[in-house]
Amino acid sequence: MAANSMFAVGFVLALFSLSLSTASAGIVETSFHVKNLTVNRLCKNQVITAVNGSLPGPTLKVKEGDAVIVHVFNKSPYNLTIHWHGVFQKLSQWADGPEFVTQCPIRPGGKYTYRFNLTGQVGTLWWHAHSSVLRATVYGAIVIRPRDGHKYPFIKPYREDTIMLGEWWNANPIDITKAALANGTAPAISDAFTINGWPGDMFNSCRPSNIYKLDVVPGKTYLLRIINAALDNQFFFKIANHNLTVVGVDAAYTNPYETDVVVLGPGQTTDVLLTANQSPGLYYMAAHPYVSAAGILFNGNTTTAILAYPQKKKKTTKTTPILPVLPAFNDTPTAFTFSSNLTGLVTSPFWSPVPRTVDENMLVTIGLGLSACGGSNQTVCGGIFNQRMAASMNNHSFALPTSMSILEAFFRNVSGVYTADFPDQPPLVFDYTNTSNSFNPGLLMTPKRTSVKKVKFNSTVQVVFQNTALVGIENHPMHLHGFNFYVLAQGFGNYNPATDSKKFNLVNPQERNTIGVPVGGWAVIRFRANNPGVWFIHCHLDVHLPWGLATAFLVENGGTPESTLPPPPADFPKCSS
Repeated sequence: MAANSMFAVGFVLALFSLSLSTASAGIVETSFHVKNLTVNRLCKNQVITAVNGSLPGPTLKVKEGDAVIVHVFNKSPYNLTIHWHGVFQKLSQWADGPEFVTQCPIRPGGKYTYRFNLTGQVGTLWWHAHSSVLRATVYGAIVIRPRDGHKYPFIKPYREDTIMLGEWWNANPIDITKAALANGTAPAISDAFTINGWPGDMFNSCRPSNIYKLDVVPGKTYLLRIINAALDNQFFFKIANHNLTVVGVDAAYTNPYETDVVVLGPGQTTDVLLTANQSPGLYYMAAHPYVSAAGILFNGNTTTAILAYPQKKKKTTKTTPILPVLPAFNDTPTAFTFSSNLTGLVTSPFWSPVPRTVDENMLVTIGLGLSACGGSNQTVCGGIFNQRMAASMNNHSFALPTSMSILEAFFRNVSGVYTADFPDQPPLVFDYTNTSNSFNPGLLMTPKRTSVKKVKFNSTVQVVFQNTALVGIENHPMHLHGFNFYVLAQGFGNYNPATDSKKFNLVNPQERNTIGVPVGGWAVIRFRANNPGVWFIHCHLDVHLPWGLATAFLVENGGTPESTLPPPPADFPKCSS
């Protein structure tokens, strides 16, 4: 029997086995038509790329265990892929989506069908483009509810609602990014922030009625699914005069955590319970940036939506909503308190104990740097020291291949596309978080490489993300595809294995797919590599991705049909036009 046929048979058997355990699961099938759309947000018509004519795009509503089929038709002028952020993609990695990592892009006029299931996850995820900066407007929510017969491990909400935080440019963000990359500098900041696609009335939108509004019934409890879909901004989010109870992050249940402020990095989701227990009136839901880096330009405005209680009498004068007091833009203590106090719900049916034995132990420095200007006879770039702005992990600045995706090269055993030599330790030990190193030329230069870390199937991987102060110091939201990981500990300064390992929470750590590594600090994650394939890990501040703050875990096959990557589907996009 041919090798591909054997893989195909194994894949069918694995899916059949999975179907036996999800007998009540259904199939959710839909189409995404991606094309130009003219919208007006800040007193100006702007052409954007959008899915099915809406911003945000359509919400995928599924039950745990459902199979999902999404037919994507690229009618836009740009190359396109879709990433299903946080979905495990067990035996369906050809559907994960990052351009040139797992697939070649869907060319303009092309199509591709993404097929995957959502077994073992309940809560809120999201989908977005993973090509260039198309995710500025190509994004939407994934709502995963419990299967029939199962319940939430918290009070049943009266209603659920999705709150998507985003960014808006009064220009084409792809053109802005291309120009910045050509010059080796950072792109221009966005003109506004949005809630469910609308800036709200703190921005001059010329359309004050176009603000998102959530009507509530007094005394009822609501489940709000908050998603940060922004490209380059972390957010503080509050609702005036209301407390919130966090019950889930990144589609993993948490122990209830009461707070009046939620902090979200790009890519993160947070499920909260809101009880409508205030006096009749209007209350702002509001978000503005958490800016951990000093001395950078940022938009200091606030995006708003309205939480509205019914009012018994009609008023002749307009009621002004109450505005919450948001933390200061650089309030790192508040951000750290929120992120470090979340814990996992061990009574969840999807919880697995933390692996105690570590097979792969890595210390990975993350941060900014420089790469040689070069290219097209260009000798001077706009970055520091006339070089090109870059970013790296362990001083490897990731460069995407162009001839074939890494996953396909791995599957077909094609050499020359990537190397499997990503280091477990940084090449040089120094005082990582000392700001005096920020502009040390001897530390800033980083080579461009397409290097990945190879690990054996079912091995336990522990990564210490160590922030650096090179070219400034900031919080980096690190996202791992294909897995949830346990966040064992977080802290400031340089990680000390002798003392900081004693702080590990091995009992009920939070479980998620995106972690904000504290500004000037570190975070320790651990996961079991039980999912064969190539899994991207990168900073979700979009400006840092083309600069190279990324690598990938190449998880080897496990030797059984259930642990072996199946062949790509027949309609898998080709790299050639």
